Amino acid sequence: MTDQAVDTDGVRLSQDPDAESGFLGRTRELKELRADIERAGLDTLSGRKAPRARVLLIAGRPGSGRTALAEELAARVAHDYPDGVLRARLSEPDGTRVPVERLARELLTALERTAPPGADEDDLTEALRTALADRRALLLLDAVADAEQVDALLPDTPDCLAVAVAEGPLTGIADVRPCTLGGLDTKSAVELLSRHTGSVRITVDPRAAEQLVELCQAQPAALTLAGGWLAARPQAAVADLAKHVHAESDETGALGRVFGLVYASLPGTAARMLRLLSLAPAGLVDPHTASALAGCSVSGARTTLDDFVAHGLLRAVDSALPEYEVPGCLHGRLGALARKHDRPAELQLARARMLERTVRLLQSCRAVTETDSPQAREKLLATPRDLRFPHPRAAADWLRARRPALLAAARLAVADGELDTLARRLMSQLVRAMVAHFGTRAAAPDLYGIHRLVLDVAERRELPRERAAALLNLADLDARTGRTAEAAGALPGRAGRRTGGEGPVRDRPRAGIRRRRPSGAGGLRPGRRLVRPGPRRAPRPGRARRRRPGLRPSRHRPYLRRTLRRGGTGLARGRLRTPQGRRRGRARAGAGRAGPRPGVRRAARGVAAHLPGGRRLGPPGRGRTAPGRAAPAARRHARPARRPHRGGPGAERGRTDVEGRSCGRLRNPQHSV
Repeated sequence: MTDQAVDTDGVRLSQDPDAESGFLGRTRELKELRADIERAGLDTLSGRKAPRARVLLIAGRPGSGRTALAEELAARVAHDYPDGVLRARLSEPDGTRVPVERLARELLTALERTAPPGADEDDLTEALRTALADRRALLLLDAVADAEQVDALLPDTPDCLAVAVAEGPLTGIADVRPCTLGGLDTKSAVELLSRHTGSVRITVDPRAAEQLVELCQAQPAALTLAGGWLAARPQAAVADLAKHVHAESDETGALGRVFGLVYASLPGTAARMLRLLSLAPAGLVDPHTASALAGCSVSGARTTLDDFVAHGLLRAVDSALPEYEVPGCLHGRLGALARKHDRPAELQLARARMLERTVRLLQSCRAVTETDSPQAREKLLATPRDLRFPHPRAAADWLRARRPALLAAARLAVADGELDTLARRLMSQLVRAMVAHFGTRAAAPDLYGIHRLVLDVAERRELPRERAAALLNLADLDARTGRTAEAAGALPGRAGRRTGGEGPVRDRPRAGIRRRRPSGAGGLRPGRRLVRPGPRRAPRPGRARRRRPGLRPSRHRPYLRRTLRRGGTGLARGRLRTPQGRRRGRARAGAGRAGPRPGVRRAARGVAAHLPGGRRLGPPGRGRTAPGRAAPAARRHARPARRPHRGGPGAERGRTDVEGRSCGRLRNPQHSV
């Protein structure tokens, strides 16, 4: 033991206390990257001015420390770019490509520039290039999916610098300077391991530490997991861990071997929570999200999350609220474990619990601002203590910090397609909370995206009212920003119905109040829809749906509205369909026949014409009664009623006068539409 403690064979541990929080290794890579910044490009060598910003590429596998190297480079050259560092992540944790439109809007927000809600990709990228035209800024583009994303975001000025982090080359980007990463050098790798285990165990057995570094292929992510495993077991030696890692299968690589060992050592409940963290939106986790996914208390979830950070399975996010991030190199492995060990119904239930918890938090976030309403205060007091906010400022801070995760949760819920009801509730509460804390104008870009998601769900579920509301909300946001053409015109990408050989007809806000009817060969003629669309009632089982005669609402609705406004509520062809209505019609016909006023008698004759037996020719209100049938029907049904009206003869006569006149208007061709 004494010989091993003295003979460290070139492995020196840093005695500088500041190095514990500093960057380790990559000295050669940093020198090369800084030299590439100062080196002249191809345009400069040919005597031309560089038209665009220079691009440095840091390429490496997930877990190789590529993002940490990019951050360290940005920190060392930040003084050369006084306008700051702009950061953007170009891929989701599961590898999904982030749209350029969203990336450009986030960068414009970081530059404190506002873009109109609903602007397309070309407008946003042009606005970004205009904003960076007179600036010296550094763009750090992490997790690049393809070269098209980088090309769309590059500023048209050589004074800016773009540092891209990707797994492979960026084909199509001119004059890109790549830097390929491997493992750390042995000295830096051992020092990284000692940060978790302490210097004593490394000094006692340096050969085992070097063997462990070799088994981990000097990858920072694998070394971090190994150090976390040793830190949780103070009695274990480094050589013991090296033996366990050597015994693992070599099919999954160094990171897979160490991760499998760490995962197998977790308790059952902690392992289940770790698997379910792959469902967290945007890879961002807080105690409430973990509590809902695992079905445990919030305090217990936070304790488990802190243990995961100590093991190297999660990263703590620099935020005022407790928030954690799933490393990108582990997200896919956690998802695979979840699909292997958990049934699809269990994963769906966990996702539903997470969305329901998010909805309740948003309700509490909005309710804390409604201090003037006694009902809102009572409802807020009935909310569990863990879901309440102490004051509106705390609710606004939570909403601002969790905004990326909340928007990602809405997108994932809509993309899932099986939890549309929860998705609609989530988006409704998210809109209300943002309007309550930030205002409609400040939250307009986010609200525009949420209303687009609502429109997707409404079209998928065939909900005409919600579809019309989403279209009107989108048009309202367009109109507020002066985009009146977009507000009154077509929504890009929103296709309407296809009609006879024509292309898709795009209908923006008019879709809720207009319909398309063919007029001629292949043409379209807009006709106003006066009946609010709604779901049809399903027919009763075993019984055919009976078609009820009556007026066509779309044709006669304006006249019916005037009739109802003036008091004619009885004879709009509705009450004569039932036996009770026909008896009342006979009574009114008899009362009008015996009444002293000519107008009442004419109204009574109109009532009699609408009773069964008076078949009409042509559309109601425009045709005539068939010859030879209306008069016998009127005489047959114009006898006095056997049971008088409860209101007395006077009341019945007055009521007949009003309703009879309405029916008389219905028979008059000049009042029809």
